[in-house]
Amino acid sequence: MTTILSQKGQIVLPGVIRDQLQLQPGDDFEVTVEDEDTITLRRIAHPANRGLVDLLLACPASFEITDREKDDTAPLTF
Repeated sequence: MTTILSQKGQIVLPGVIRDQLQLQPGDDFEVTVEDEDTITLRRIAHPANRGLVDLLLACPASFEITDREKDDTAPLTF
């Protein structure tokens, strides 16, 4: 498969590859140069709640996270 570098320096990943790797708009990538002819593009995985802790810590009002109650019920068996 081939693609072309645009005048803005953008490269479009073919749809087949985006579907195969389940890539989504906004996914982050690391780009490294291996040698004169090789560029590596690696997706950077982030947890689903990325940034949540920073958002909560930036809250202007003080808050406290209380301990959860322990659940003593037996797990379901199938």
